[in-house]
Amino acid sequence: MVVMAETFGLHAPLMQGGTTVQRVYGDLRRRIITLELAPDTTLSRTDLSDTYGVSQTPIREALQLLKQEGLVFIFPQSRTVVTRIDVPQIYEAHFLRMSLETEVCRRLAAEDSDATLSRARSILRMQEAISDDPSQIAMFQELDEVFHQTLFAGVGQIGLNHLVRERSGHLERARRLHLPEKGKVVSILDGHKAIIAGIASGRPEAATDAMRDHLSQTVSRIEALRREFPDHFA
Repeated sequence: MVVMAETFGLHAPLMQGGTTVQRVYGDLRRRIITLELAPDTTLSRTDLSDTYGVSQTPIREALQLLKQEGLVFIFPQSRTVVTRIDVPQIYEAHFLRMSLETEVCRRLAAEDSDATLSRARSILRMQEAISDDPSQIAMFQELDEVFHQTLFAGVGQIGLNHLVRERSGHLERARRLHLPEKGKVVSILDGHKAIIAGIASGRPEAATDAMRDHLSQTVSRIEALRREFPDHFA
């Protein structure tokens, strides 16, 4: 993922790379977001230390970062458990994303955004290339994040994208539950196409409407997802 992000001149601090703590944190976060580590999974510092081949100090620090995001709960002197998906945090993250990303689209549509659009189209083509392969669902979701990161970078606000990512762990897990649904991948691709078209049209309202519609898909399915996956939600 880091190589992919760097291909477009971006950075992915929430993924692997950097210090030992960042690498462990990035991989554990990825495993939680993709539901490889399901809600209620107990995490042993000793086991994690063996898995990553590091001492317990970076493991402890990485778990503290995940705790700050609400992705794990640490029982002092006992154990660490992956949290269930928190619905209020989903709506909070959605509000934040909606506020920031519609403004990003508005600004891109009002400016010369050819370079950003070229990058966005390249990412879309990569998504389309793997969209029919269920084994590539994790890569598809990572490309989705790079697509949105590219738009933030286009208006010089990559730091705000990092803020959104840090606050979206619960939303990202819900999206992962939603992604395998029939037609979901196609709707994501259609959403990205509409966003690109809206920005390219030079009409800010068209661009913001496309982003608003795109970001609302998973949130509109939260109650249905809760009924279908009751053990995943708080």
